[in-house]
Amino acid sequence: MNLGKNRFVIIIATITAIGGLLFGYDTGVISGAILFIREAFTLSGTAQEIVVSAVLIGAVIGASISGVLADKYGRRIMIILAAIIFGLGAIFTALTPDVYTLIAGRIGVGVAIGMASFIVPLYIAEVAPANIRGALVSLNQLAITVGIVVSYLVNYYFATTGEWRWMLGLAVIPSIILGVGMYFMPPSPRWLYSRGAMDKARSVLERIRMTKNVNDEMKEIRESLICEKECKWGDLLDPVVRPALIVGIGLAIFQQLTGINTVIYYAPTILLFAGLGSAAASILATAGIGVINVLLTIVSILLIDKVGRRPLLLIGLVGMIISLGLLGMAFALPGLSASLGWLAVICLMIYVGSFAIGLGPVFWLMISEIYPLRIRGRAMSIATLANWGFNLLVAITFLSLIQFLGTPGTFWLYSIIGVGAFIFVYALVPETKGKSLEEIEAIWLMGKNPDEIKEKVEK
Repeated sequence: MNLGKNRFVIIIATITAIGGLLFGYDTGVISGAILFIREAFTLSGTAQEIVVSAVLIGAVIGASISGVLADKYGRRIMIILAAIIFGLGAIFTALTPDVYTLIAGRIGVGVAIGMASFIVPLYIAEVAPANIRGALVSLNQLAITVGIVVSYLVNYYFATTGEWRWMLGLAVIPSIILGVGMYFMPPSPRWLYSRGAMDKARSVLERIRMTKNVNDEMKEIRESLICEKECKWGDLLDPVVRPALIVGIGLAIFQQLTGINTVIYYAPTILLFAGLGSAAASILATAGIGVINVLLTIVSILLIDKVGRRPLLLIGLVGMIISLGLLGMAFALPGLSASLGWLAVICLMIYVGSFAIGLGPVFWLMISEIYPLRIRGRAMSIATLANWGFNLLVAITFLSLIQFLGTPGTFWLYSIIGVGAFIFVYALVPETKGKSLEEIEAIWLMGKNPDEIKEKVEK
């Protein structure tokens, strides 16, 4: 990577990725805060699920409207708007007088999360040069995991006093940094071109590439926009692209139904169930789990173009299946009660680490690779909505499942779903390592499995 030539675009991606950090922070902070919110407002299990899941209702709304708004008003403007909503949501939830306004504030924060989940990687992808686009877009996923860890550490700092309002309210600081930082960032050249501002698009592209030689990239932008204009929603049902749509939506669903966000949202609660001392001890152990998430995400980013997508998905799923099975067994065997808390911590670390290697980052990368260009934007928005919808389903049913199936049964259910995910990946998900987007698209259109591409290209 030429740091000198790409210096400005790296700065842009880093500032923009604060949106991912806020995504992670507001996702993870509720895991510790809920331990004290439930006491403050005397919440039942169902009420706790609603407080935790309210942010996901907003996220579904934010993800569903962000594409249209980003196309109309621009990526940069919408990220600034998301930063404002993040900041106002932090203040609103910190000052809430009752659980109902807390839920309303969490829905507002969720709208910002949904917007950030779609627009932040889109903006980074559109300003990044092709040779470092994957690394810079992955920076957003890394920022999400860092945001989760930061939220856990903030939770731990305030755990002894139970100041949940500070836990929620401190998100205003990165919100201000994001909003002010994005004010000085350039609009997406691709968006400018789509609005007819060709000269300004060229000027921005020359600035962020630090060269006047941008003719080829301007041509690529024009061709891709022409291709997208020819797309209709009905094209998503075309038999030749249906396999790609199934793969994307399937990965989106399995990423959530294997239970990852039960850990993100409820890890301290799970560890308290396991008898791990105080709320502070549970939150500290959760922070350790978050660090594992960050480190293994970095490992995945380093390996993904060397080992491939499918191996990381399959290896990660095996780790998730085994760790979930062992976690359920630990809760099921009364003789392990004395050491159950630390067994739960170890199982959750293996589980989160396995997710961070596979389904976590690989899902987001693959949905940007497997779709033909003309339907890529719409197909990715459907996969993103499916992901958020099933995220909501898992979060809002976790405590109820524990009441209905018991703690062991709930984790065994997630483990069984993990087996289904392994079969799905093994049977249907192609390997896209080393294949250009054009090669993948050509094979889908031929009705062939993308794994055959190497053989055909060599011939």
